[in-house]
Amino acid sequence: MVQAKKIALYLLIVFVLYTIIASPERAADLVLIGFEGISDAAQAVGQFMTELVN
Repeated sequence: MVQAKKIALYLLIVFVLYTIIASPERAADLVLIGFEGISDAAQAVGQFMTELVN
């Protein structure tokens, strides 16, 4: 099981590096989309907490 996790991690790292090298513009877009998603989720949690307090 530990061996499978190591292999999956290495494959993920290789895929990320390949994506960055092969298409840096697309990789930047994906990172931007990810950060926008995290930002939206944080805003939703903040709004929920505000409504919960009120």
